[in-house]
Amino acid sequence: MSSALTDLFPHPIVQAPMAGGVSVPQLAAAVAEAGGLGFLAAGYKTADGLYQEIKQLRSLTGRPFGVNLFMPQPEYPGAGVGSGSQGAAGASLPAAGAIEVYAHQLAGEAAWYETELGDPDSGRDDGYDAKLAVLLDNPAPVVSFHFGVPGGDTLESLRRAGAFTLVTATTAEEAVAVERAGADAVIVQGVEAGGHQGAHRDNPETDGCGMGLLSLIAQVRESVRLPIVAAGGLMRGSQIAAVLAAGASAAQLGTAFLATPESGAPAVHKQALTNPLFVRTELTRAFSGRPARALVNRFLREHGPYAPAAYPEVHHLTAPLRKAAAKAGDAQGMALWAGQGHRMARELPAGQLVEVLLAELAEARTALSRFPAGDGGRS
Repeated sequence: MSSALTDLFPHPIVQAPMAGGVSVPQLAAAVAEAGGLGFLAAGYKTADGLYQEIKQLRSLTGRPFGVNLFMPQPEYPGAGVGSGSQGAAGASLPAAGAIEVYAHQLAGEAAWYETELGDPDSGRDDGYDAKLAVLLDNPAPVVSFHFGVPGGDTLESLRRAGAFTLVTATTAEEAVAVERAGADAVIVQGVEAGGHQGAHRDNPETDGCGMGLLSLIAQVRESVRLPIVAAGGLMRGSQIAAVLAAGASAAQLGTAFLATPESGAPAVHKQALTNPLFVRTELTRAFSGRPARALVNRFLREHGPYAPAAYPEVHHLTAPLRKAAAKAGDAQGMALWAGQGHRMARELPAGQLVEVLLAELAEARTALSRFPAGDGGRS
């Protein structure tokens, strides 16, 4: 199965799907043409928007590519958001009052950016069924899933349509669930990763308990037999060498490709990655209600501590604010998604970045081969 994955693309480099307009067809095509696996992100798009992006990508490259879907968020049991009941993971579900309180706190932001807050009740499924129908009618070579595990029938339908399927896992237990569902491979996401953690259940009690990528790869390898795509803070070829040596079949990089000219990220976001003003990242619920790693800016500092565990309600609520901040070029009000390695971002064309990463990977492998087993580099 690992061979089936790596046969799709010559080099073990996957461009992470980054929702919100970053993973545009031009970026995915450039990575694919360079021998990596480019990805489109279906998250927050309409089904027709996804169809049009796939059509455009196919006009730019004939090489394999992937499409990522967000899993629908489970409906709250009982009386809905305001029920205050307990979720499957034992965590307290967000009350409507908590979202209302957060909206009140954000009123000043709305006034500052001269926009209205979004409607938190704008839907919880991200148009999943319609997008899945698009992928069954117009199969992509690779389909991945975030925020949960699709049913075995869905995975089998995609397989019959010709797609190789991957599902994100943030723990070894989640990787076991991915294997049991029948996915072809697992994306192992370390806590270092930028953007949203793809945990299957959003449990506030586990905030801050994420595991580093290398430790997580080791645990997943001992738990499942699926091929592993490693993700989380990877910016250099030497890091790719490390995760491949740890047992991964390929490495998935997001922040590294966010800075490329082909990326659809706003210029101010790209510049912030290496701006000395932004010295660190943090996992926050401030922008979406789910843990996601971003550069620490004013919005995150002021609102992160008070944001409820309410995804996608908070995402819908803050969407107009983030859009207005981006339009104004105000990095202090944007969701500056970034992995822990953001300071190592390079403003290279995507295809050239793949080439540089491959050269670094080869150099790291050569360096490792110089030392006999057990020598530890002491010779």
